[in-house]
Amino acid sequence: MDAWQLADIPDQAGRTIVVTGPSVGGLGHVTALELARRGARVVLAGRTRTRLDDARAAIEAEVPGADLEPLLVDVSDLASVRRAAAEAGRFGPLDVLVNNAGVMGTRAARTADGLDLQMATNHFGPFALTGLLLPQLVDSGAGRVVTVSSNLHRAARSAPLEDPRGPARRTSPWLTYARSKLANLLFTFELDRRCRAAEVPVLATAAHPGFAGSHLAVNGQYGRTSGGIATILDAAIKAVSQPVAHGAWPTLMAATADLPGGTYCGPGGLGEMAGVPQVVTARRLAHDEVAQRRLWELSEQVTGVLYP
Repeated sequence: MDAWQLADIPDQAGRTIVVTGPSVGGLGHVTALELARRGARVVLAGRTRTRLDDARAAIEAEVPGADLEPLLVDVSDLASVRRAAAEAGRFGPLDVLVNNAGVMGTRAARTADGLDLQMATNHFGPFALTGLLLPQLVDSGAGRVVTVSSNLHRAARSAPLEDPRGPARRTSPWLTYARSKLANLLFTFELDRRCRAAEVPVLATAAHPGFAGSHLAVNGQYGRTSGGIATILDAAIKAVSQPVAHGAWPTLMAATADLPGGTYCGPGGLGEMAGVPQVVTARRLAHDEVAQRRLWELSEQVTGVLYP
């Protein structure tokens, strides 16, 4: 296909799209902004009312009259995911779910569900939310699930198939992050295959932003984006990375382009670090159907969410 660009996003009027993690300054915010700009009703799904209000105000400043809906959800908390999915019933059929919310390189920590924070936020929460919203995606007649992964999935040495509530692995936070991003792709490919096999009208795609100047790494390391070393690191990342807006392009392509299920989008530049988005390839381990199936079964056991 020809090089994708923002102008290729078709009119989104009449479509309802859920975007998790829409905080101002992040990939999800740009994704929500561009979809709202093209007429979509965008459900801003985030952890706090303050951040949702800020995201809404920022989008409305650029798109007066934007059709925006708030949805409180902490994807690291399975109880919160269930509450949010129940509330989301009021939105009716859903055309797209963008699983964008995530954390990066955080220190080892366990959630209220006894799960590693990075695995809970980046995989188990999105897995549960997708399963609970799947009937609404089916109701649209042509639903789509977009999950944001990372090129760092290539650093994962193995799929995360051990007991997630067992003894903590003694490993680098960055390797845990890499495994959670590999999980995103294992989930995407398995979801798409299951939907096709069951003739369910939902396709699954994935995307990665390359090296984008968001606050994700700084938040993960310091729990803030400014003050002392956090300010210095944030500035350094922005100096050597592509703009956040460009990092959101692969997600927008995966959400709106005419693509087959199982497509993975990322920047087309050197090392997929930056550039115009294109269809890219995941490492071989992400296509391991045994690992895909085992992670799926493990995720159903952990979350208690069984897909229809």
